[in-house]
Amino acid sequence: MSSESSDFNRDGDHGGPEVMEPGGIIESNWTEITDNFDDMNLKEALLRGIYAYGFEKPSAIQQRAIIPCIKGYDVIAQAQSGTGKTATFAISILQPLDIEQKETQALVLAPTRELAQQKVIMALGLHGSYLPCLHWRHQCPQ
Repeated sequence: MSSESSDFNRDGDHGGPEVMEPGGIIESNWTEITDNFDDMNLKEALLRGIYAYGFEKPSAIQQRAIIPCIKGYDVIAQAQSGTGKTATFAISILQPLDIEQKETQALVLAPTRELAQQKVIMALGLHGSYLPCLHWRHQCPQ
């Protein structure tokens, strides 16, 4: 990968451990890799949200983690900042939601203020029919 990539600083260093290099080793017991969102069998409204948000192609972490998350497997996903981890779990949370059901179907707890302030789930949902069932409550201690 060229040093012009946004995953690298000017010295060509991505700042993470060697195993997290873009061409590095990925350890997994999940063998399915889905290289585009259309092949993930996502709801049409969610796909609209994904593309409207600006995603064109799933990142490496998204290619490997969205499907097992949706299927209900326990997943531990580790990747560099800016690789789409938040969108990975957002898509995995939004896919199984039944917008006709008027009760809580998902709860997202964030361990830090930074993560709590990311509104990827809301942004993806705004572009589909998920809007009526999304409620965002952000409360961090001062």
